[in-house]
This record gives sequence, structure tokens and C-alpha cells, in this order.
Amino acid sequence: MTNKPVTRCEWCADDPLYQAYHDDEWGVPTRDDQTLFEFLLLEGAQAGLSWITILRKREGYRRAYDNFNAERMARYSDKKIERLLQNPDIVRNRLKVMSAVQNARAYLDILATRGSFSDFLWEFVDGKPVQNRWKTLADIPSSTEVSDAMSKQLKKLGFNFVGSTICYAFMQATGMVNDHTTSCHRYRQCKALA
Repeated sequence: MTNKPVTRCEWCADDPLYQAYHDDEWGVPTRDDQTLFEFLLLEGAQAGLSWITILRKREGYRRAYDNFNAERMARYSDKKIERLLQNPDIVRNRLKVMSAVQNARAYLDILATRGSFSDFLWEFVDGKPVQNRWKTLADIPSSTEVSDAMSKQLKKLGFNFVGSTICYAFMQATGMVNDHTTSCHRYRQCKALA
């Protein structure tokens, strides 16, 4: 008996870490505030880099950012920020680190005023994942009108590193859109999670 090879989205290639992320997380609808906050910060850290770079540093980010504890991050001192900029386990970019601290404050403001970061974000897709039907990687857009609107609103609320392309990648990662290609083994599985 021969095992049929698993068909995945092209972008994860043959890297085992990428494949595990693709198979277990990417495109799975996520409604947990803390997890959404982590993904938004990681997507912002990825700007100008490949996602695999951030994925390899993910545990380092969790350690460096107190497991993405927004209350702690919002209080980071200049001294703590300088230490973070020496930490090889994260991307040592001053603007990105400062942005993470600012985004923690903006996130806490949303929790205080709206009660839920998840509800706020999922409103952009009317509370349910958008089910796309892309045949190839080339068909998938890098941004949409919805990610434009999300980006604009997040910026208005004080977030940084949340351009439309970052927001769309965030929406893909957290299952707000199902952008697995139709030939991918995860396409129907993620669709069923809606």
C-alpha cells in the first residue's frame, strides 16, 4: 500500500516547521484575544522579512515579550527596550520593538473600551471566515478592501506596523479568510471549521 503524498499550499515548501504551522495553525479560525494579539505582533515583526524567519524566532518572541502579556509589555521601560534590542532571539529592529510596546497599549485600550479584541477584529468579516477558492498561490491577493479597512481602523486606534498587507497576512493566519488553495489538503478542513 502506497501512501499518497500530502498536497499543501506551495508557500510552505518542504520545511518541517513551515509544514507543521501550515497543517496545524494557518487558516484555523482563532477567536482568543491573546492569540490574536500575538499573531498581530508577529505579523508586524515579519514586515520586510520572510514568515519562516519569524516562525523560527516565535519561541524567542514569547520569552522576550513575557508570553505576549500586554499588561507587562505596555509598561516596558526604556531600559527593557534596550535589552530587547540586544536579544538575538527576536528581530532587533528599534521601530518594530517600539511598535510592539505601542500595540500592547492600543490592545489594552480596545479591551477596556470594547471588551473583546476578537469581536472587534471579526466584525471586519461579519463574524465568519471568508471562504475563498484560489487555485494557485499567484491567485491570492496580498491585500483586500477588508484588510484596507482593518488597517485604517487599527492605525486610527494607535497601532503600528499594521499596513493592509500585514493585516491580510494576519487574517489568513488567524482563519478570518480561508486562503488555502483548493488543491491543499487543509482547504476543506478549514472550510469545515467556519
